[in-house]
Order: sequence, then structure tokens, then C-alpha cells
Amino acid sequence: MNYILSDGNHREDLFPFTFTRPVSEIRVGILTITEKWGKWLNASMSHQTEEYLSEKYPLMAGEENTVINSSYLPNEYLVEAIKNLKMGEALIGRDGYIAYVTENLEISFEESAYTAIPFDDEVLTIKNTWDIFSRNAEALQADFDLVTKGRTSQPIPDTNQVKNPENIFIEEGASVEFCILNASTGPIYIGKNALMMEGCMVRGGLALCESAILKMGAKIYGAVTAGPGCKLGGEVNNAVLFANSNKGHDGFLGNSVLGEWCNIGADTNTSNLKNNYAEVRLWNYKTEGFAKTGLQFCGLMMGDHSKCGINVMFNTGTVVGVSANIFGSGFPRNFIPSFSWGGATAGYTTFRTNKAFEVAEAMMKRRNMEFNDTEAKILEHVFEFTQRWRNF
Repeated sequence: MNYILSDGNHREDLFPFTFTRPVSEIRVGILTITEKWGKWLNASMSHQTEEYLSEKYPLMAGEENTVINSSYLPNEYLVEAIKNLKMGEALIGRDGYIAYVTENLEISFEESAYTAIPFDDEVLTIKNTWDIFSRNAEALQADFDLVTKGRTSQPIPDTNQVKNPENIFIEEGASVEFCILNASTGPIYIGKNALMMEGCMVRGGLALCESAILKMGAKIYGAVTAGPGCKLGGEVNNAVLFANSNKGHDGFLGNSVLGEWCNIGADTNTSNLKNNYAEVRLWNYKTEGFAKTGLQFCGLMMGDHSKCGINVMFNTGTVVGVSANIFGSGFPRNFIPSFSWGGATAGYTTFRTNKAFEVAEAMMKRRNMEFNDTEAKILEHVFEFTQRWRNF
């Protein structure tokens, strides 16, 4: 069977993260959604996504294709139900299709064209940006069970103070010395070649993924994910960093999501609770208004390649697009469009693509990665698409 991950019908609700990736490339827990499905199905996955993303994330068609809605995260019962689908059948959940089997990928899904197989079990879903951090504890536990099953952790060095060591897993090449590790409230996963510097205080869950670094004296409250290549420090609570992003200094980051190649300046703080304790609203690109989250705690949503300078103060429920650069005193507004340059005091101008590409190339070079034409084309598309919101 050929398995394909579809963006489904929640892609716009997951902007700005899905400006630069399919829904399935969102990281939540330890793994991306693509990696989760690949491990559960023991198969390679391809993507049904927007045309401008398809060069980087291609679609591989077969004679029989099982198309899976990427907003749904796999578990034992869902995977079994999908494996049992036959040609012309669709697994239907409470909020639309979960998966279907087809020969023809040129036709978009129409429920009436398939034999509906109902699926009513509870499934972890990622349908809004705030789901990424608010469901991270559940996703982290599920991924921890998946990736450590039947395996033995590297020994925990005796320089550390540890509670619930059976809930801690250290991969080969990782270094953890002179830290406090409390895994009683969630698992602690330390990936291959990751580094946890001296003096870190960790209260699980935590996913410190491959080659990620936790800086000295960091204070981590679960559930936190630092994706591959990330650098994390200061005080962090219930936050997800996708990959190769930095929040390496003192300052607070809470109930937040950072995409890839972001950088948070020293002593930057994010507010995650309104002064009047009211429900937080977040900018929604689809409705072009502020949507109710149902949450009292919600901090910063920052798209790929965005940066902020030192001592920036982000208000509760701030959304920053792709390739924005924010600096200066005062609180920036709580929706900052992609390719914005400036801050609360100086105002904003457009961050032109030639300058943005120079920054992206320089940052990626520090990780021995190349900013290529494929990456540039994606960002050029995002620049044009998001022009409507840059009313400077």
C-alpha cells in the first residue's frame, strides 16, 4: 500500500507554520507528524500539499493509495482501522474524513463517492496552532512510548539528581551531567548527540531532540520540545520549537510555538496570561480576525526564519509570520505579518526578500546547511501571498 499524508481541511488554521511546510511536517511531542505515521505504519510517506511546496515535499502516487488527513495523530486503534480500509472506502470521524483509499489522486475527496466507515474513538488532533503546545504533553508521552519500546537507555550519569529514572531515556552520544531530572510529571527524552549543560533543572515532559542543546541553568517546566539542532535556555514552560531555532538566553517562553530557524534575543519575554485572566484570542489568517482559543494561557506563535532582538516583550497571544525581524522597546502588536521589519517604537517596513535571504543563508550556514533555490522559491511565494497584511 502507498501511504500519502494530506493537508486536509485545517491548513489555513495552522498558518504561519504551514506557509512553509505541509501539515504533516509539524513537530509535536518528539516526532513530526510524518515521522509518527512512518513509524506506526512501517512505511515511507509522501505529501499531498500545495503546489509551491511540492518540490521540497513531493507526492508519490501508486496504484492503490491510502490518503491520511495529517491533522490526526496515529494510535493503535486508528492505525488498525486504516490498515483495514479497502479500495473505495473512507474512514470518517466526527469532524470529516480521516483516511480513504483511492486509485485517482486527481480528484479531491468527496464523502459521497466512498463507502463510509465510521470511527468514533478519541484521537489526538492538531487543527489549530495552539493545539501544538496544548496537546504536546499527550503527544510527547505517546512518542516516548513509541521510540523507546523494547530499547535500553544509555546509563544516566551519577552526577545528576534523578527522580523516576525509568521515565528517562538517553540516546547514544548524548551528554547529561550535573543536572536535576524530575520525570515524575512526564517523560524526559534526550536525543542522539544532544547536550544538557550543567545546572539545568528539568521537570518533565521534555524532548531534547537530536543535537539540541539545553544551556546552563535552564529551568524547564513540561511539556517542552526542543527539536533537532535547537538551543534552549532560560525559563521555558509548555513550548514547542520545531528545529534549528534558538532561545538560548535568559527570559521566559511559555505556551508558545516557534517554527524553524527562529532566534529569540537575550532577555526576551513572552506573556502567556492576560492581566484580567480572560480567554486569549489569536490572529486567524482565514477569517482575518482574532479567534477564541478557549485557553487562559497562550503566548507566542512565530513562523519560520523570524527573529527578535534583545529585551523584546511579546504580549499575550502574539502571532508573528515568516521572516519577520522585531526589535526595540515597548510591546509589539499582537499580529506581525510575514516579512515585517521593525517594532513598537520605530514602526514597521517591509523586509525585502534579498535581505531576508541573506539572513537565512547565514543562519543555515552556521548549521552546515544550504539555503537553496527550493527554499528561496517557497519564501518568495509566502512573501507575495502575505503582502495583503503588510499595510505599512
